[in-house]
Amino acid sequence: MLRFLLLFQILYTVYQGHYNFESGVPGLNLPNVLFLLVLLALRFSGKPDVVHAKAFMRGPLLFFMAMLVLAFSIAQLRAPGAFMVDLTYLKNALFSPLLYFMYLHCRQDLRNTRLLVVAVMAVAALAAVQAIRQGFDYGIGAYVETHRAAGPFGSNYRDANRAGVYYAMFLPMFIGLALFLRDKRWRVAAVGGVVLLTMALLFTYSRQAYFIAVIGLVVLLLRRSVLLAVVLGATLASLVGYLPESVTQRVAETEQKGPHGEEKVDESTASRWEIWAGALAMWEDHPAGVGQNRFKEEIGRYSAFEHFDAHNFYVLTLAEGGPQALAALLLLVLATFRLGAWLRRSMPPDDPEARALATGFGVTAFCMALGNLYGSPFLEGNVMGTFWILCGLLERYMLLKTQEAPASTALVAAATDRMRERFPLAARARGMTARGP
Repeated sequence: MLRFLLLFQILYTVYQGHYNFESGVPGLNLPNVLFLLVLLALRFSGKPDVVHAKAFMRGPLLFFMAMLVLAFSIAQLRAPGAFMVDLTYLKNALFSPLLYFMYLHCRQDLRNTRLLVVAVMAVAALAAVQAIRQGFDYGIGAYVETHRAAGPFGSNYRDANRAGVYYAMFLPMFIGLALFLRDKRWRVAAVGGVVLLTMALLFTYSRQAYFIAVIGLVVLLLRRSVLLAVVLGATLASLVGYLPESVTQRVAETEQKGPHGEEKVDESTASRWEIWAGALAMWEDHPAGVGQNRFKEEIGRYSAFEHFDAHNFYVLTLAEGGPQALAALLLLVLATFRLGAWLRRSMPPDDPEARALATGFGVTAFCMALGNLYGSPFLEGNVMGTFWILCGLLERYMLLKTQEAPASTALVAAATDRMRERFPLAARARGMTARGP
């Protein structure tokens, strides 16, 4: 039952916005109810947890959560509004990171932990299939703003950027598996995942997601082989002409010509710069921050864009929570990088699966950080929930791997001792005794 709930939560975390059911209790939705059910199942499972290590990201996560609470308090003191709306916003902001702790201590053995990691990847592929279906339904002719696929991350084209960040974030996991695994069947499955997420990414028409995906691919290829990176890079460059016209048209929109032939950026890019300038002016007027969930109400006073999002989570955090919240966010992002580095240091030698997962996650964490530079999905549960789940699962996976390695070494030593006792002459001849040959 516990394993089923853990698997279902992974699936529903991505689809929570697509299949939303209200509980009837203000501020309590189905993801919260499911979380509580899994928590109760963990509490009364009766299975001891073999992983007792302190959570790697515990400090940075708790610090970030404390700064979210502080930003909520600032909002209530400076510009009180609808209290339950603000409280629900805070609850949703705190909710997703808690999945990291839950899956780190999910009481599953190595085999089932691996199964949960596979489930995270499978759900990402399934979400990609939905975006691909939407893309083909819209058609792949000329680019149309309203024909951008959002997959399970929203009901219309306005959510396509969030979908693009999700696909670009999880694409390195599939690429890492395809590059470093030795089992042909799993490598073929990983290549299939790469194809699905790449197609979904294209149909979102998110230029930031295109950039993030390319950067992630380059980093992974360089870690695998410089020669492979050069060869594949040249191959992909030669295939650019075969992309759908709508994709190339979307990318070309970034730079446009003015009335006198001068180069200028498109309106979407220019608007972001003006919003960011307004956000900095907002912070100068309110050094401690304007308070959580107050940016859209305030930005109209500092720019021509009323009720707009910051389109940059780092800028949004500074404006709403002040420098203390931005410092907490940067420490948390750095902690995900450090987790990736720890995974690579801790992986057993000659273990291609551990290497593939550790390497892929390191680049996934980097892509997550990039995904919040031109957007602000960091507190969106359907985008970031499975990222936090993956953090907890991979930390648990590597801890179980390191616990398994000493046990294997002990078994080999015991077998060697038994061989010495049964075949002392052979052991002496091979130098297996303390006295030597």
